[in-house]
Amino acid sequence: MRTPVKTWALLLLGVAASNAALAHSGMDSHVHTSFVSGWMHPFSGLDHLLVMLTVGLWCGLVARQPGRELLWGPLGFTNMMLVGTTLGLQGVEVSGVEPMLTATVVVAGLLVVTRMRLQGAWAALLAGLFAVFHGLAHGYELADNVHAFEALAGMVCATAALQAAGMALGWKLRGVNVWVARLLGATVAVAGSALLLPLA
Repeated sequence: MRTPVKTWALLLLGVAASNAALAHSGMDSHVHTSFVSGWMHPFSGLDHLLVMLTVGLWCGLVARQPGRELLWGPLGFTNMMLVGTTLGLQGVEVSGVEPMLTATVVVAGLLVVTRMRLQGAWAALLAGLFAVFHGLAHGYELADNVHAFEALAGMVCATAALQAAGMALGWKLRGVNVWVARLLGATVAVAGSALLLPLA
Protein backbone atom coordinates (compact mmCIF):
# COMPACT_ATOMS: atom_id res chain seq x y z
CA MET A 1 0.00 0.00 0.00
CA ARG A 2 1.39 3.38 -1.03
CA THR A 3 1.99 6.02 1.59
CA PRO A 4 0.27 9.25 0.53
CA VAL A 5 2.51 12.20 -0.32
CA LYS A 6 0.80 14.28 2.36
CA THR A 7 1.76 11.73 5.00
CA TRP A 8 5.44 11.87 4.05
CA ALA A 9 5.36 15.66 3.85
CA LEU A 10 3.74 15.95 7.26
CA LEU A 11 6.28 13.53 8.70
CA LEU A 12 9.23 15.60 7.50
CA LEU A 13 7.48 18.79 8.58
CA GLY A 14 6.95 17.35 12.05
CA VAL A 15 10.57 16.27 12.34
CA ALA A 16 11.83 19.66 11.22
CA ALA A 17 9.53 21.55 13.55
CA SER A 18 10.31 19.42 16.60
CA ASN A 19 12.27 20.76 19.53
CA ALA A 20 15.68 21.94 18.34
CA ALA A 21 17.17 20.71 21.57
CA LEU A 22 16.98 17.18 20.20
CA ALA A 23 20.19 17.79 18.27
CA HIS A 24 22.54 15.55 20.25
CA SER A 25 20.77 16.41 23.49
CA GLY A 26 21.34 13.11 25.20
CA MET A 27 19.36 10.82 22.94
CA ASP A 28 22.74 9.67 21.62
CA SER A 29 25.50 8.85 24.06
CA HIS A 30 28.11 9.06 21.27
CA VAL A 31 29.41 5.67 22.40
CA HIS A 32 29.45 3.61 19.22
CA THR A 33 30.14 -0.08 19.65
CA SER A 34 28.48 -1.67 16.63
CA PHE A 35 26.90 -1.29 13.20
CA VAL A 36 23.54 -0.73 14.90
CA SER A 37 24.79 2.11 17.09
CA GLY A 38 26.30 3.73 13.99
CA TRP A 39 23.03 3.25 12.11
CA MET A 40 21.10 4.97 14.91
CA HIS A 41 23.42 7.96 15.13
CA PRO A 42 22.00 10.06 12.24
CA PHE A 43 18.50 9.55 13.63
CA SER A 44 19.50 10.87 17.05
CA GLY A 45 20.79 14.26 15.94
CA LEU A 46 18.32 16.64 14.34
CA ASP A 47 21.06 18.38 12.36
CA HIS A 48 22.27 15.15 10.73
CA LEU A 49 18.75 13.83 10.20
CA LEU A 50 17.43 16.97 8.54
CA VAL A 51 20.34 17.62 6.24
CA MET A 52 20.39 14.04 4.94
CA LEU A 53 16.65 13.97 4.31
CA THR A 54 16.69 17.44 2.78
CA VAL A 55 19.61 16.83 0.41
CA GLY A 56 17.65 13.86 -0.93
CA LEU A 57 14.46 15.93 -1.09
CA TRP A 58 16.23 18.67 -3.06
CA CYS A 59 17.68 16.19 -5.55
CA GLY A 60 14.32 14.48 -6.01
CA LEU A 61 12.65 17.81 -6.68
CA VAL A 62 15.09 19.21 -9.23
CA ALA A 63 16.27 16.15 -11.17
CA ARG A 64 14.85 16.16 -14.69
CA GLN A 65 14.84 12.37 -14.85
CA PRO A 66 15.66 9.37 -12.65
CA GLY A 67 19.13 7.92 -12.86
CA ARG A 68 22.53 9.55 -12.66
CA GLU A 69 21.21 13.11 -12.47
CA LEU A 70 19.12 12.17 -9.43
CA LEU A 71 22.09 10.55 -7.68
CA TRP A 72 24.81 13.17 -8.08
CA GLY A 73 23.94 15.01 -4.85
CA PRO A 74 23.51 11.95 -2.61
CA LEU A 75 26.67 10.31 -3.95
CA GLY A 76 28.62 13.53 -3.45
CA PHE A 77 27.28 13.79 0.10
CA THR A 78 28.06 10.19 1.06
CA ASN A 79 31.56 10.15 -0.44
CA MET A 80 32.59 13.48 1.05
CA MET A 81 31.15 12.47 4.41
CA LEU A 82 33.58 9.55 4.29
CA VAL A 83 36.41 11.95 3.45
CA GLY A 84 35.45 14.17 6.39
CA THR A 85 35.21 11.16 8.69
CA THR A 86 38.65 9.98 7.61
CA LEU A 87 40.09 13.42 8.37
CA GLY A 88 38.40 13.42 11.76
CA LEU A 89 39.73 9.96 12.56
CA GLN A 90 43.21 11.18 11.69
CA GLY A 91 42.84 14.04 14.17
CA VAL A 92 42.67 16.84 11.60
CA GLU A 93 41.21 19.77 13.50
CA VAL A 94 38.87 22.23 11.81
CA SER A 95 37.43 25.07 13.84
CA GLY A 96 33.72 25.79 13.86
CA VAL A 97 32.57 22.32 12.83
CA GLU A 98 29.38 22.39 14.94
CA PRO A 99 28.12 25.77 13.65
CA MET A 100 29.05 24.84 10.08
CA LEU A 101 27.28 21.49 10.09
CA THR A 102 24.19 23.15 11.56
CA ALA A 103 24.39 25.92 8.95
CA THR A 104 24.20 23.23 6.27
CA VAL A 105 20.67 22.48 7.47
CA VAL A 106 19.67 26.07 6.73
CA VAL A 107 21.25 26.01 3.27
CA ALA A 108 19.70 22.65 2.40
CA GLY A 109 16.27 23.98 3.36
CA LEU A 110 16.79 27.05 1.17
CA LEU A 111 17.79 24.86 -1.77
CA VAL A 112 14.42 23.15 -1.48
CA VAL A 113 12.59 26.50 -1.22
CA THR A 114 14.28 27.88 -4.34
CA ARG A 115 14.50 24.56 -6.23
CA MET A 116 17.95 25.60 -7.38
CA ARG A 117 19.06 23.22 -10.11
CA LEU A 118 22.79 22.50 -10.45
CA GLN A 119 24.42 20.37 -13.09
CA GLY A 120 25.86 17.00 -12.09
CA ALA A 121 29.26 17.59 -10.54
CA TRP A 122 28.22 20.98 -9.12
CA ALA A 123 25.36 19.36 -7.22
CA ALA A 124 27.78 16.71 -5.93
CA LEU A 125 30.27 19.41 -4.93
CA LEU A 126 27.68 21.43 -3.00
CA ALA A 127 26.23 18.38 -1.25
CA GLY A 128 29.77 17.20 -0.55
CA LEU A 129 30.66 20.51 1.06
CA PHE A 130 27.78 19.97 3.49
CA ALA A 131 28.92 16.43 4.16
CA VAL A 132 32.53 17.21 5.03
CA PHE A 133 31.46 18.88 8.27
CA HIS A 134 29.10 16.05 9.20
CA GLY A 135 31.89 13.58 8.44
CA LEU A 136 34.37 15.51 10.60
CA ALA A 137 31.91 15.39 13.50
CA HIS A 138 31.56 11.62 13.01
CA GLY A 139 35.33 11.20 12.81
CA TYR A 140 35.94 13.08 16.05
CA GLU A 141 33.37 10.88 17.80
CA LEU A 142 34.87 7.66 16.42
CA ALA A 143 38.54 8.49 17.00
CA ASP A 144 40.35 5.84 19.09
CA ASN A 145 37.26 3.62 18.95
CA VAL A 146 38.06 0.00 18.18
CA HIS A 147 34.58 -0.35 16.68
CA ALA A 148 35.00 2.72 14.45
CA PHE A 149 34.62 0.96 11.12
CA GLU A 150 31.60 -1.06 12.19
CA ALA A 151 29.90 2.09 13.44
CA LEU A 152 30.91 4.03 10.33
CA ALA A 153 29.37 1.34 8.12
CA GLY A 154 26.11 1.81 10.02
CA MET A 155 26.31 5.59 9.62
CA VAL A 156 26.89 5.32 5.88
CA CYS A 157 23.96 2.92 5.43
CA ALA A 158 21.67 5.18 7.48
CA THR A 159 22.84 8.19 5.46
CA ALA A 160 22.00 6.42 2.21
CA ALA A 161 18.60 5.34 3.55
CA LEU A 162 17.70 8.86 4.71
CA GLN A 163 18.74 10.39 1.40
CA ALA A 164 16.78 7.74 -0.49
CA ALA A 165 13.69 8.56 1.59
CA GLY A 166 14.20 12.24 0.84
CA MET A 167 14.60 11.57 -2.89
CA ALA A 168 11.43 9.47 -2.96
CA LEU A 169 9.51 12.26 -1.24
CA GLY A 170 10.97 14.91 -3.53
CA TRP A 171 10.06 12.89 -6.62
CA LYS A 172 6.48 12.52 -5.35
CA LEU A 173 6.20 16.23 -4.53
CA ARG A 174 7.00 17.19 -8.12
CA GLY A 175 3.39 16.47 -9.00
CA VAL A 176 1.74 18.48 -6.23
CA ASN A 177 1.41 22.18 -5.42
CA VAL A 178 4.85 23.80 -5.46
CA TRP A 179 4.18 25.43 -2.10
CA VAL A 180 4.15 22.07 -0.30
CA ALA A 181 7.85 21.57 -0.99
CA ARG A 182 8.57 25.23 -0.32
CA LEU A 183 6.88 24.99 3.07
CA LEU A 184 8.95 21.92 3.92
CA GLY A 185 12.16 23.64 2.85
CA ALA A 186 11.31 26.80 4.78
CA THR A 187 10.53 24.77 7.90
CA VAL A 188 13.87 22.96 7.65
CA ALA A 189 15.67 26.29 7.21
CA VAL A 190 13.92 27.73 10.27
CA ALA A 191 14.74 24.61 12.29
CA GLY A 192 18.38 24.95 11.24
CA SER A 193 18.38 28.58 12.31
CA ALA A 194 16.98 27.57 15.70
CA LEU A 195 19.74 25.00 16.08
CA LEU A 196 22.32 27.70 15.35
CA LEU A 197 21.13 30.01 18.14
CA PRO A 198 22.74 28.12 21.04
CA LEU A 199 26.01 28.02 19.05
CA ALA A 200 26.13 31.76 18.35
